[in-house]
Amino acid sequence: MDMEIAEKSEKYAAFLSLLKRKGKLSDSDLGKVRRMQKSSLDDSLPQMLIKLGLCSDSDIAGSFAEASGISRVTPAQYPPQSPLPDSVSQRFLKQYHAVGLAADDEQVQVAVMDPEDDYVTQALQLAIGKPVKLHIGQLSEIDAALELQYGEGKSQMDKLMDNLNVEEEGSEDLEHLKDLASEAPIIKMVNFILQKAVESRASDVHIEPFEQSLKVRLRIDGVLQDIDSPPVASTAAVLSRIKIMAKLNIAERRLPQDGRIKLQMIGKELDLRVSTIPTLHGESVVIRLLDKENAVLDFETLGFVGRQAERFMDVLAQPHGILLITGPTGSGKSTSLYAALKTLNTSERKIITVEDPVEYQLEGINQIQAKPQIGLTFASALRSIVRQDPDVIMIGEMRDLETAKIAVQSALTGHLVLSTLHTNDAAAGVTRLQDMGLEEYLLSSTINGILAQRLVRRLCPHCKQAHPASETLIEEMKLRNWQPSGEILLHKPVGCPTCNGIGYKGRLAIIEFLTMTDTIRKQIMKHEEAFVIQQTAIQEGMQTMYEDGVGKALQGITTLEEVLRVTTEA
Repeated sequence: MDMEIAEKSEKYAAFLSLLKRKGKLSDSDLGKVRRMQKSSLDDSLPQMLIKLGLCSDSDIAGSFAEASGISRVTPAQYPPQSPLPDSVSQRFLKQYHAVGLAADDEQVQVAVMDPEDDYVTQALQLAIGKPVKLHIGQLSEIDAALELQYGEGKSQMDKLMDNLNVEEEGSEDLEHLKDLASEAPIIKMVNFILQKAVESRASDVHIEPFEQSLKVRLRIDGVLQDIDSPPVASTAAVLSRIKIMAKLNIAERRLPQDGRIKLQMIGKELDLRVSTIPTLHGESVVIRLLDKENAVLDFETLGFVGRQAERFMDVLAQPHGILLITGPTGSGKSTSLYAALKTLNTSERKIITVEDPVEYQLEGINQIQAKPQIGLTFASALRSIVRQDPDVIMIGEMRDLETAKIAVQSALTGHLVLSTLHTNDAAAGVTRLQDMGLEEYLLSSTINGILAQRLVRRLCPHCKQAHPASETLIEEMKLRNWQPSGEILLHKPVGCPTCNGIGYKGRLAIIEFLTMTDTIRKQIMKHEEAFVIQQTAIQEGMQTMYEDGVGKALQGITTLEEVLRVTTEA
């Protein structure tokens, strides 16, 4: 048996080597798969990688295509009717994950999950009596195509619902609920929702119960989108399953609860933050997905380019003072803070953070999780932090006067302090701290700079389409300020398999950065309004978020609609 496994592994050598090089598979993971294969020779090595959650089916298909040079099939290429003759059994195709694409007098084209499995090719050639040309397909897409060709055309969620046996009457009984939440259909249903979220690059999953339905939505690149939802009868069981996973009290349905889930899914280490809140028809659950692998902590990739970014980096390099990042919830403040910490994280600096919650764990940085229920607040943690001899202090958010005062004192005593505020623009950050009760002289002497930002969706580079801007639009948006002569080209989203038909893939920041100058310090001392400070900063060379966004739209990185969606100026 060991010899058989060795032979199988040998033929996958190029494929496995590519997976390792891409960082999708480690030697220890491969060892785990080989041990499992000893007890289950039915599954091929690629299937085992997917089944154990070590790699996604997309990773497998992409690596096979790259390693073998065989073309990869897109979902649109699967025909609704099978071109294969009746001599090929459905059972064989489903067992070995193969689907017919096209047939003519000379050959038959077939998509397979595992092109290294010679048995499938030989068996098909014998059954059909013609040469078989192989293509590579993604496991989930092949199974969906087979369901379309031979099944009842049901989606995966529909199939899971068929196995579900939930009685509405039993939903209030705690023990019955626990049993239901531990049954395979409910576990599969919750895993299906989470897997769909990971594959779609969603940042949040919203599960909302209503009287006649259970609604599931994914926030992809900042915009909510509906997906297949479980039946309303399964509401209590689905919510209980999530609460069990997050180690929450499933008996408590009257109060909000917060928890975390750590799991490995389709080859990714996931950290999920779960928040429940009681609503009229049950508990509404929001799951925040923190994908450590996809966390981009590089300023250029985040959209920090040009003169604004240079000024920001200059201020970040200063040895002491306060650097603030402002914006509403979901504007990428935390990501920018982590990117700043990553830049500052050298062996010469001691960095301590106090956060609520700790979103990403960074090597070499001392991170403190605030726990208000036991008295570990931002303020109490900060008092102890300054006695730990740090060079850089990061405060998750300046929420109250006490926290702000300790931050100012830390900046005055030679520490670099990074923090966030919830304001609409950079200048409003100054007035917000004044409203909190901080004295003007402390603000003017400690704040080095205030960054305001929003996130816009990035156009998919594979399908974006250029079009000339109309004269009306050029005049209305004053686009000649950016491009004085020549034809002005804008881009629009189209949609392709790479971006799941949305037209956008990923997000980037549009920023404005207010640097503290002598003029602005004097205005703070005079208690000037935010608008006056903003105008002075613009006169001194600050580019507004709107201007930064329009510049990126003209470069073809995003669209004007996206910039107008997230900025108040126009």
